Amino acid sequence: MPESGSRYRRTGLVVGLALGLPAPLASQQHTLLPEPVIAALAAELSGERAMRNLESVARENRTRGSAGWHRAAELIRDELLAAGLSDARIEPFPADGERFYGTQRSRPPWDAEFAELWELSRTGDGWTRRIRLASWDAMPITLAQDSESGDVTADLVDVGEGTAESDYTGKDITGRLVLAASQPRDVARLAVDRFGAAGIVSHARNQRTAWWGDNPDLVRWGHLDTFAANPTFAFMISPRQAAQYRERLARGETIRLEARVRAGQHAGPFEVLTATIPGSDPVLRSEEIVYSCHLDHQRPGANDNASGCVTILEVARTLARLIADGRIPRPARTLRFVWPPEIEGTLVLLNGRPDIAARIKAAIHLDMVGGGRETKSILHVTRGPASLPSFIDDVAAAFGEFVNQESAEFAGTGRAAYPLIAPEGGKEALQAELVEFTMGSDHEVYAEGSFRIPAIYLNDWPDRYIHTNLDSPANIDPTKLLRAGFIAAASGYLLATLGSTDVDGLLQVVRTAALRRTAAMMERRSALPAAEADALARAHFSHERGVIASFDRFVPVPAAARREADAFIAGLERLVVTAPPAERPAGSAATVYRRRPDPKGPMSVFGYDYLADHWRGVPLHLLQHSGLRGAGAEYAYETLNFVDGRRNVQEIRDLVSAEFGPIPLDAVAEYLAALESIAILQRVEPAR
Repeated sequence: MPESGSRYRRTGLVVGLALGLPAPLASQQHTLLPEPVIAALAAELSGERAMRNLESVARENRTRGSAGWHRAAELIRDELLAAGLSDARIEPFPADGERFYGTQRSRPPWDAEFAELWELSRTGDGWTRRIRLASWDAMPITLAQDSESGDVTADLVDVGEGTAESDYTGKDITGRLVLAASQPRDVARLAVDRFGAAGIVSHARNQRTAWWGDNPDLVRWGHLDTFAANPTFAFMISPRQAAQYRERLARGETIRLEARVRAGQHAGPFEVLTATIPGSDPVLRSEEIVYSCHLDHQRPGANDNASGCVTILEVARTLARLIADGRIPRPARTLRFVWPPEIEGTLVLLNGRPDIAARIKAAIHLDMVGGGRETKSILHVTRGPASLPSFIDDVAAAFGEFVNQESAEFAGTGRAAYPLIAPEGGKEALQAELVEFTMGSDHEVYAEGSFRIPAIYLNDWPDRYIHTNLDSPANIDPTKLLRAGFIAAASGYLLATLGSTDVDGLLQVVRTAALRRTAAMMERRSALPAAEADALARAHFSHERGVIASFDRFVPVPAAARREADAFIAGLERLVVTAPPAERPAGSAATVYRRRPDPKGPMSVFGYDYLADHWRGVPLHLLQHSGLRGAGAEYAYETLNFVDGRRNVQEIRDLVSAEFGPIPLDAVAEYLAALESIAILQRVEPAR
């Protein structure tokens, strides 16, 4: 076995390219960051410090605009100020339920003061409290978010899932509490709005993974509709408790509960915490690399997403310390760190501060990066969407692979130059997966067609405790926080320092990644009909050319290097693509759209669906479609993103099919026409 680390290093992080490439390529190696920078980051980053901060953040119930959110933000702000980020501040944005930030309808802040759910027992002619089933003070997750105040003593009625009219057949639930297996917001539409229930007791199970339903004692985080016509309250209980109640109710027993809630929405702002490390270059300092996370979630919300929040805090502290001490040069571009509420806060920031949005060259988003062994989670280094090709994805993948290799060598031999372990954490190999685009967090806002900011996304999946009471600090691994922090810090620092002399080395990384992607495409292509296979290949090589072109966002590619890169992609394309492009389509397939400048953002955001609120037509087929690698939400997101004022409907259909799997042309045409009807798109008239 070779000496520890010798396979990966010349004077720093070296990516080997021995992948069966042509001989001149196979022997080349290059450095992404200088050895002193790699060594300084590895030495200074602390998984233990991140863990201590996580324990503090996880004590707060961090709902948007709440007192708990503000306390958590103050904790992080104070740590930033102590680390020397002197402009750290919590910036307020008005949120009243009426104001829009792009496609996000601002949701008023929500707080709870008190909530308890008791089972009562009959004593003589009255009832007395017997068992406390839920308590906001003891476990805030037992009260569904956006619950409103209520004071109800009523019998419990089992309505099964609670989402179909048949669940209520023959049951009188007016003024009663319903026991339901679905999320409260889905139950309320029938139970409260139509049949007059006084409130909801939900035993919704944990998020569906291989471990779904295994632990009957998990309590799931519940949600109600922020903009409900009939506000109500809902409590969350475990499936075990619910099973006992269902058995008793099936025997004809009366179960009477007392529910008392003091909670609700109130006037106040969204808040976004932000801080910067200013760049050194007089011109480039106006460009920013943003580190992103989301601070909101229920208590404890340790992996989701206290982990991402404290990891970028540790990155900020580390980079500020190393720069101040002169151990690494100050980067040319500015580094920005933001802590918003999930998705909606990022939309608020980018729409409410367009000056910041205009300066951001790339985002590095961390959402769930600390799951330990019990969570069963795997760290993903996730690429951006096909609609926004970027070399930054290959940068993140290279650093992810470096940590995989170093940590594997340490796990196997006990020796590695950069094991990246925390004394209080694990020693196993990281085994991060380098994966294609997935949705589900703030990275999709940055990359959306309104902003087109390429984003690196680090995230754990699966996590069997996500959105439950067991997403706790006890299930977080400080070593994983450290390793995620290293990938993020190294990627962001490289992008912030990137200059023309770095292009040749990065183009080698892109070439290697392009070969991997081409091999994967050809394997997928072999299972498709000829027309779909050809469309997939054309989309693939268009994307690869887009990756090369993406360097221009940061630095011009020298003419000779661009010619060489273009020739490399063209050579691969000649080996694969044999059919000529299809003839230009006619009819609706030939329609070209452009996006109107406002509103900015995706159609489905957080707690609000812009399309559903404005579209009054029939259900759209695209939203119901399920493909090889995506469902309706992914198709909708990318279909809109591919609109650029030049592509026709057929081209957009082919591109989104290449990304997620074939979809009927009519479904794409129908969806785009619907967006035109609600003034998101406008038709581009053909030239005469």
